[in-house]
Amino acid sequence: MGRYDGRKIHTNTTRFYSDYMEQRGVSKIVQFGTPKLRYPTPQQISAVIERLPHTWKAGDMYWKLAAQHYNDPQLWWVIAWFNKKPTESHLALGDVIQIPYPLSAILSYIG
Repeated sequence: MGRYDGRKIHTNTTRFYSDYMEQRGVSKIVQFGTPKLRYPTPQQISAVIERLPHTWKAGDMYWKLAAQHYNDPQLWWVIAWFNKKPTESHLALGDVIQIPYPLSAILSYIG
């Protein structure tokens, strides 16, 4: 599951972009909608979601952790979202993040 799977696709033909579209020879701009992700409640986290602590170290990347724990590097965003740290630059060496599992439970709460 990639981060764009299941997202609504919007076609933008707004006049505001007419010069931009004309310069590029296109008549519309296709954009992905922004999903509204639900964060699990503390009760849901304690009832169903397990967490594996991971201390951030040099060379760590979300995609590497996702490949290691979920067997799919494209699921890096699950770890980022669960920890409320959208990119690796939001972490410092020594920070402890949580790897949530099982993956099916996490994805069911997202919506």
